[in-house]
Amino acid sequence: MATTLTSKSFQKNLLVSIGGIFLLFAICFSVYQYRREKEYKIDILHSRLQMYNYEMLQTLGEEGLTNDSLFHDYVARHNVEGLRVSIIDNEGRVLLDSHHANVDSLGNHLQRTEIQQALANGSGYDIKRTSQSTHETYFYSATYFPSVSIPPGGGARRAERVFVRAAVPYSAELTESLKADNTYIYYTLVLTLLLGIALYWSTRRISRHIGYLREFAVKAEEGEELDHELERRLPDDELGDISHTIIQLYWKLRHSEEDKQRIKRQLTQNAAHELKTPASSIHGYLESILDNPDMPADKRQHFLERCYAQSERMNKLLQDMNTLTRLEAPSISPGEHEVRLDVVPIIKNALEDSSLQLNEKNIAVTLNLPAQASINTPLGEMEGASALYSIFRNLVDNALAYATGATEIRITYEEGEFTFSDNGCGVSPEHLPHLFERFYRVDKGRSRKLGGTGLGLAIVKNAVAAHGGTTTAEMTPGGGLTIRFTLEKSGKIWTNTSFLN
Repeated sequence: MATTLTSKSFQKNLLVSIGGIFLLFAICFSVYQYRREKEYKIDILHSRLQMYNYEMLQTLGEEGLTNDSLFHDYVARHNVEGLRVSIIDNEGRVLLDSHHANVDSLGNHLQRTEIQQALANGSGYDIKRTSQSTHETYFYSATYFPSVSIPPGGGARRAERVFVRAAVPYSAELTESLKADNTYIYYTLVLTLLLGIALYWSTRRISRHIGYLREFAVKAEEGEELDHELERRLPDDELGDISHTIIQLYWKLRHSEEDKQRIKRQLTQNAAHELKTPASSIHGYLESILDNPDMPADKRQHFLERCYAQSERMNKLLQDMNTLTRLEAPSISPGEHEVRLDVVPIIKNALEDSSLQLNEKNIAVTLNLPAQASINTPLGEMEGASALYSIFRNLVDNALAYATGATEIRITYEEGEFTFSDNGCGVSPEHLPHLFERFYRVDKGRSRKLGGTGLGLAIVKNAVAAHGGTTTAEMTPGGGLTIRFTLEKSGKIWTNTSFLN
């Protein structure tokens, strides 16, 4: 219900905002078009009266324009119902008027709107002004003609500006003819209605799909059961693509969280299982010693040695778990204390610390490394060196424990990739994808007998990942196990051209 209401509210807001903008545009357009239509019709009437003024000048000439008899004769011959024509000099005095013989009583016309416009632009008009002499309302149109000779009784004088003004009564017919054509308003209303319907369906469609997405989000937030039905209802367009992307991201995050929880549960269960055996052994040995105070000294010593061995196993397991935790959530932010470290001395230190066990098993070590191979570690100097050491030490320990029959360990570097290989018994191909999982054991009984924690290769993978690299395992040609890894995403490692052999 909440989703439906929100969806309708969204549709209403979207419809009102877009529809309001369009309606405002339609109103502004209608007002503009109305004024434009009206001005267009006024311009037509003004142009016709201007043509009348020019034709009068051309027909009568400069002298005839101010001749009383010629003037009245022309107006009579070109009679238009209600037409009134006036000749006005440059000082605003009316020289001739078709409706008044006594022009001296008409007053000065210099400040009339049409006369002022004519002075400025050559022609001008005034709409719906009442005449002071006839008390009728006229539409006036004036044209000025400079340098027209006006001969008085005995001589002649020259007027700088002479205006010919024609006026028609503002009758009902003229009012109707000057009205703007309102047909476009009906077209605008119909178009607005059609666009409003289209806008309604478009916003309804968008709102419906957003409602589906919100319904999915509400169910996800409240932890309700989710299905893929909502995804199938999304449109096949840009909005649908965005919604699909959001939903896919949600599923990925959810699966990621589920994987994290599964791994955490698995880690807890495996850790408890791995700790249970040495803890039970220690408890049993100590209980036997306490219950048998007269136990022979050699037997008591044997039980204590076994307790110590089991405690060492527990200690090693806890150290490895702590190393994994530190690698997954380093205390130093990446890039905060980035330093460059030479990997070659670290490899040598790991081999030197394992030299006794290597000699006991008669395993030779072959190095094909540059004299220097420096990488940028994002973990800081101490943690970076410790993580790099743990990579090679755990690889060596893994080979010592499980590479049965191995006589050689080979460590090489080529084109940004390190390779650690042995010529031992190797593993079956089905185990290769799982070797880097926590507590994964190829032979569980044999692994526990050897005292391994099952975390060595997991530490290798996480330490490599902490440096932006990747790790893979494969069979060594001829027998054995090969582990390949990089220590930077770009594979860029600063090396010295000379190699160690």
